[in-house]
Amino acid sequence: MKNYRAELTGVFGDPVDDNPTGVVEEAAFAAKGLNYRYLTIRVQPDDLETAMAAVRVLGMKGINLTMPHKVKVLSYLDELSEAASIIGAVNTVIHKDGRLYGENTDGKGFVTALGNAGIALEGKRVTMLGAGGAARAICVECALNGAEHITVINRNAERGSELAALLNEKTGCRAKFLSWEKGMKVPADTEILINGTSAGFSPNVNDRPDIDYLTVTEKMCVCDVVFQPAETVFLNEAAKRGAKTVTGLGMLVQQAALNFALWTDEEAPVKVMEEALRRETDC
Repeated sequence: MKNYRAELTGVFGDPVDDNPTGVVEEAAFAAKGLNYRYLTIRVQPDDLETAMAAVRVLGMKGINLTMPHKVKVLSYLDELSEAASIIGAVNTVIHKDGRLYGENTDGKGFVTALGNAGIALEGKRVTMLGAGGAARAICVECALNGAEHITVINRNAERGSELAALLNEKTGCRAKFLSWEKGMKVPADTEILINGTSAGFSPNVNDRPDIDYLTVTEKMCVCDVVFQPAETVFLNEAAKRGAKTVTGLGMLVQQAALNFALWTDEEAPVKVMEEALRRETDC
């Protein structure tokens, strides 16, 4: 007998109209022959409680959360992963056996992409530019995956020092905060340098983090969370100095792949998802 009822997933956010995740997930569902749908839904802040109740009522397999819901959603969940609990934010919810389980796949996607580029985190010294949501998630996952030390560089001293303190308190990784000054020098012992800011994201493609690029060396792996464009000015400047570079495209695809696996219990068709994202973003 045919089954006309699709399993539902999606994203809640405000704004959310320009979020390309649905294209990537739908391509994966089609490639695997799954009767799943991904809905891009605008949910205003005051309506989040009702929207999360709808996840249960509609029997949705799960939902992504984007701005401004990643923290407020914690109040409506039954359980959190270790990383999500430390980060204090959730971007993915899994609905299983009547319970809502919160996960944060931002940092996990970054770690997987880094590993695919041949870079191990064990014992590494990491420098993070920025201390916002993406930077926070990545720092926690780097710490949980064996990074020895993380330096957080941020203009907002309260946010930057809070992130460093969190890493020191909740993980086995040591961390410190440096205030971001004009033409900031990258610490000489840095092995992995990450732009965790939005500098360089379309349409501001000529922007780049304000650092002294002469302090970037060939001994460093330099990574960007910006995926559109994939080859940012930041990465190009690092490549000129001999550094190995890792684009933000891999992080976004691996994050989507983790979501797919969590919702479907099937292995994600990563290549299909990457091709769909490249087509959609012209990366």
